[in-house]
Amino acid sequence: MLRKNPSGHYPEVSEKAFIDPTAIICGNVIIEDNVFVGPYAVIRADEVNDEGNMEPIIIKKDSNIQDGVVIHSKAGAEVIIGARTSIAHRSIIHGPCTVGDDVFIGFNSVVFDTHIGDLCVIRHNCVVDGLDLPVEFHVPPMTNIGPGFDLNSIDKVPPEYSSFSESVVSANHALVAGYKKLNNEL
Repeated sequence: MLRKNPSGHYPEVSEKAFIDPTAIICGNVIIEDNVFVGPYAVIRADEVNDEGNMEPIIIKKDSNIQDGVVIHSKAGAEVIIGARTSIAHRSIIHGPCTVGDDVFIGFNSVVFDTHIGDLCVIRHNCVVDGLDLPVEFHVPPMTNIGPGFDLNSIDKVPPEYSSFSESVVSANHALVAGYKKLNNEL
């Protein structure tokens, strides 16, 4: 469901994207080509800052926002999800936040007030809050990262996780085409 926010912003969604009918896309949201938004996802840009302004939530091309994901932003802060990025089931991305290109964020993870570098892999049940991650950073399952965390204590992304991330993007890219074709046949 696409809907306006109280400020009057209406989502801009590419005709080449697929939004599941159960998903809610609200307000100042920009969704680019070949993005898959799965069932029960919520992408909501509706809060303003003290000056009454609001930055957009941008989902760049070829990314996938899977089932039950929530993307929101406090006080009108910007959220950017990079190209070819996968946000897995039930994760929460809360702005201010920037997620780079070719990133994988695993099931039930929470990302807030951070910049995630390109090619990062954040595994399941992780929290990244208030500390930026460099390019090709790997966050092992159930890791909590915040101010003061020693990033040098974790190795770079193992090659098998990079190829897994690419396969998830490819699978969801095929879903966009498949669901759009199915909807056109109905």
